[in-house]
Amino acid sequence: MIDPRVLDGWQALAETFRSARPFRHVVIDDFFEPAFCREICAQFPAFKDKAAINENKEVGGKATQERVRSLGPAYKSLDDLVKSASFRDLISRISGIPDLQYDPYYFGGGTHENRQGQELDPHVDFNYHPISRQHRRLNLIVYLNEEWQDEWGGSIQLHRDPYRQPGEDEIVTVTPLMNRCVMFETTEHSWHGFQRIDLPEEMRHHSRRSFALYFYTTERPVEEVAGEHSTIYVERHLPGHIRAGEVLGENDLEEIKRLIARRDQHLKRLYGRINSLTGELAERREDSMAEALKRRIYEFEHSTSWRVTAPLRAVRSWFKR
Repeated sequence: MIDPRVLDGWQALAETFRSARPFRHVVIDDFFEPAFCREICAQFPAFKDKAAINENKEVGGKATQERVRSLGPAYKSLDDLVKSASFRDLISRISGIPDLQYDPYYFGGGTHENRQGQELDPHVDFNYHPISRQHRRLNLIVYLNEEWQDEWGGSIQLHRDPYRQPGEDEIVTVTPLMNRCVMFETTEHSWHGFQRIDLPEEMRHHSRRSFALYFYTTERPVEEVAGEHSTIYVERHLPGHIRAGEVLGENDLEEIKRLIARRDQHLKRLYGRINSLTGELAERREDSMAEALKRRIYEFEHSTSWRVTAPLRAVRSWFKR
C-alpha cells in the first residue's frame, strides 16, 4: 500500500528530515500506491455536524472521525497498515525516532475535513497521550485534495516562531495536494497551522481533506521533556498592509473585527479553564485542610497530655449533667 519508491528511498528522506528547517520534517509525494489512495478518497466520510463540534461547543467548519475502522474496507486496511511493525519501523528510520507506538484511539487524528472559512492558528500540540501517558513524538498527515492552490489558504505552514511578525518568522508552506504526506517531529517548538480557507466562489463545494496520524514513545530524550500541556495556540498578527498611514477599506475592517472576535473567544476559553482549575484547587485545599485537622485531632487524642487528663474531663462532664 505504501508506494515502492518511498520504501526504496527512505535514506534520502531521512537525510531531508534531519536537515529540514524550521524544524525536522519531510514532505513525501505519492506516499500511497495510487489505487489505494483512490479507495481512501472514495470512502472518505461525509461531513456531519455532530463530528464538527468546536472548542466553543458549537458546530464549526471542521469535522473529524476517529473511529477509522468504521469508515470502510480501505480504512480497515489503512489501520492495519499503520499499526504494523513494518510501517512503524519505516517511519522510525525516516524520522530517527526509535520505538514509535501507534495510537489505537486516534486521539485528535483520523479523517479531518475543513470547509470554507476554516483556519488553524499556529500551535504546538499536546505533549502527552491522555490515556496511555506516552510522549507525543511524530505527526504524519496525508492530504487527499485533487486540486488546491496556496492562494486559497489552507496550506500547512511550519513556523520557527509565530510570536514574531511574519517578516521575522521563518515559515515553510506546503500545499495540501493529493497523496502528499507531511511528516514532522512533535516538540515544544514544532509550530504549525494554516491560514483561513477562502475558496473561489465556484469551488466552495470543495473542502480540505486529510488523514492524520500521531505516534508516541514511552521515553524521550531528557532535554526534550516538558511539563504536560494541552495544545498551545498563538493568535495571528494583523495583515501586513494594515499599518499607519494606510486607508482601510470595508474588508480590512471586517478582518480586524474577525481577528478580535477570535482572540476574545480564545480568552474566554482560557478564563473558563482557569476558573475550573481554581475551583478544583479550592476543593482539594478544603479536603487537605480537613485531613490535616483530622490528623491533628487524632494526634492530640493519642497524646500523653490527653490521656493523663482523661479522668479530670470525665469528672467535669459528670458535674455538668
